[in-house]
Amino acid sequence: MQKVRTRIAPSPTGDPHVGTAYIALFNRCFAKQHDGEFILRIEDTDQQRSTDRSEKDIFAALRWLGLDWNEGPDVGGAFGPYRQSERSDIYAEHCKLLLETGHSFHCFCSPERLNEVRAQQMADKAPLGYDGHCLRLSQEEIAEKLASGVEHVIRMRVPREGECKFTDMLRGDIEISWQQIDMQVLMKSDGLPTYHFANVVDDHLMQITHVIRGEEWINSTPKHLLLYQYFGWEAPTFCHLPLLRNPDKSKLSKRKNPTSINYYRDMGYLPEALVNYLGMMGWTMPDGREVFSVEEMTKAFDLLRVSLGGPVFDVEKLNWLNGKYIREQVSTEDFISLFAQWAFDAEKMKAIVPLLRDRVERFSDVVPLAGFFLAGLPEIDEQSFTHKQLEAAQMRKILQFTIWELERSDDLSRDGVEALCVRLAQFTEMKIRDFLFPLFVAMTGKAVSVSVIDAISIIGLDVTRARLRHAVTVLGGVSKKETKALEKQYRDLV
Repeated sequence: MQKVRTRIAPSPTGDPHVGTAYIALFNRCFAKQHDGEFILRIEDTDQQRSTDRSEKDIFAALRWLGLDWNEGPDVGGAFGPYRQSERSDIYAEHCKLLLETGHSFHCFCSPERLNEVRAQQMADKAPLGYDGHCLRLSQEEIAEKLASGVEHVIRMRVPREGECKFTDMLRGDIEISWQQIDMQVLMKSDGLPTYHFANVVDDHLMQITHVIRGEEWINSTPKHLLLYQYFGWEAPTFCHLPLLRNPDKSKLSKRKNPTSINYYRDMGYLPEALVNYLGMMGWTMPDGREVFSVEEMTKAFDLLRVSLGGPVFDVEKLNWLNGKYIREQVSTEDFISLFAQWAFDAEKMKAIVPLLRDRVERFSDVVPLAGFFLAGLPEIDEQSFTHKQLEAAQMRKILQFTIWELERSDDLSRDGVEALCVRLAQFTEMKIRDFLFPLFVAMTGKAVSVSVIDAISIIGLDVTRARLRHAVTVLGGVSKKETKALEKQYRDLV
């Protein structure tokens, strides 16, 4: 019997997401329960957005949660490399095979033509997708274009009639019409594979037996199954887990809930509590208890007991569970040790102390001046933002632009944050002092405090963005209409 092998395959293009940890947890539990292996693969074919920092953050965040892996870029294994950027020759070889067997084709259509086709399909209320234009090219025309160096991609052939039928572990039999499936690009014009192509090749070569992923990939499964068929490979078993939801049942998003694992670490949550809470997302222990370890979950795990109802990621419930851990599972000695590690991290203290030393006369002055470094969201209201020059709409603009800039930037050094603020102040035609005012209130809870630029750099990206979003909400929030207007203005900046 083949050994069970599951994988998690995050893209290093942003913060380590709680949704990634949720999928990783369920994959790891399933593999370990069956004496199998859990693999971590980095899907970094998006070279423009992939970063080393993001990859390192993913490793650190999953390990902080105790979700280790048997094979991966940092631990090696028999099926490497485990970064897609290091597997280009493998993809080129398999793409060539599909061309030779007629299961894929060269597409020379320009972006302008594709946009025109899409616009016409939308006007005709027809199914959206590639219209097969380059399938009609003769071999001579193809050879001529290739010889001339015309930019092109490689697309897969997709049937235009019938349905793709497959069985999902949780959902049973699923049918999707081939008419709904686009002729997927397999190899981009830069020679890099798309997610869909690399994903299938890697899963097969790494002997993945069970693909356990989010339900947003259900409609892509026919593309993947077709590739398995074209290569003559046996497909793995598919299982699509329900997506995490906000309390209002919308898809979990950072605009309504902090989604970065780093946020919860930096806010002082216990990793055991967070991973315990993720284990409750659509699944329950057979005996109904709510407090359990990863090891206990693994022993009792049954993937078929996962509920298809959208599991709600409720921070208030997480707070309750984290408090329960602190009260019932952490001794006084451990509390002192864990709090000291979190609050008095040596590197953080080295950055904070120089800001305080010239401002205090007694150690008792430190907490009133710098307590916000160790706090959650500041207790602020609209009155906190009273300013002689700035109106609420202007401050929402400052805060929203800063959030967007921080989402784009990897440089959270003091100089990097200062440059970001100066650039935004110039763009919004504000004096830097006025521009920084709402940031002071959002970050420290006060109109005047230690340098807010230093504070942002020290507090870190995830908690900073949470505080800025909280401030936007306190100021009345940004409506859809206002968001569109701000996005239009922001595009002129970027």
